[in-house]
Amino acid sequence: MIDGDTFDVAAQRVRIFGIDAPESKQTCETEQGTTWACGAWVSAQVAALYDGKRAICREEDRDRYDRIVARCEIAGRDVGQQLVSSGLAFAYRKYSMRYDLDEKGAAVNDLGLHGSRVQRPAQYRATQAKGRIPPNRNCVIKGNITKSGYIYHMPGQRDYERTGINEAKGERWFCSQLQARVAGWRKARR
Repeated sequence: MIDGDTFDVAAQRVRIFGIDAPESKQTCETEQGTTWACGAWVSAQVAALYDGKRAICREEDRDRYDRIVARCEIAGRDVGQQLVSSGLAFAYRKYSMRYDLDEKGAAVNDLGLHGSRVQRPAQYRATQAKGRIPPNRNCVIKGNITKSGYIYHMPGQRDYERTGINEAKGERWFCSQLQARVAGWRKARR
């Protein structure tokens, strides 16, 4: 087992089809605002369930890293369905709707990850890209230079997550909207 959705099966790296589990270093937040290592927790839970057990996998596809993407069964149970229905992974609807109802059931019952504030793993991976993580957690406003001019993006706005900051181009991070406006930047419309 590599992490919550990637296993080594018979010396082959296999990504479980139709699911997305938190990255090993991903954190979540309790309802009280306490940060916890949910990615490591999921990896440990999945290891406890499956490490050393015999898996039967059927290849569905290959991912961009040329890993096998497969549906796997252990002891006659669909691994993807079991992980999603217990709240250890999310249905990866971009690729399959197979586990959609399983995730909804886990969410309604606050199982596993659904009992916390958690960022979807794909969104988390996107924010880890260069220029997307603020160097100072108190300065999270993104000052982006576009064809439309100097624009700042606030957390929660439509393009915030996908906007990267390239300081070599003059883009920058701001600690407040006032700081951004005084510097001559305008707020993004969406």
